[in-house]
Amino acid sequence: MNALRADNPPPLTVAASLAAVQGALLVLYGVLEIANLSLERLSMGVTTAVFFFVAGVGLVVCAYYLQRRSSWARSPIVFAQLIQLGLAWNFRGAPTTWLAIVLALCALIALAGIFHPTSLEALKGPPEEQDQP
Repeated sequence: MNALRADNPPPLTVAASLAAVQGALLVLYGVLEIANLSLERLSMGVTTAVFFFVAGVGLVVCAYYLQRRSSWARSPIVFAQLIQLGLAWNFRGAPTTWLAIVLALCALIALAGIFHPTSLEALKGPPEEQDQP
């Protein structure tokens, strides 16, 4: 496989990196949910874990392809950031104000990186061709 694009604009790299970290944290949350399953909430725990695991893997994949300048990956990442802003709004107020601020800042930084003019220009071109087997 080709290496990731080293000539990407910094805002695009920051946005892709934040999305990858967010995806990794969602995968971790899914794994922790499985580790804490109980018989009383077995079906809810399994479906929650699968949801977070799939969402996290999807976000990491989109971050990888955004770094490779595939413009299709931008939409799922933007959607995830908008969801995160809504989640931050729900966490406002004591004692979780700090979490709301962290979530909102990460989402806003990722959105700013994706919609930065240099990022938009980089995503205009054709995506990097995949290696042939």
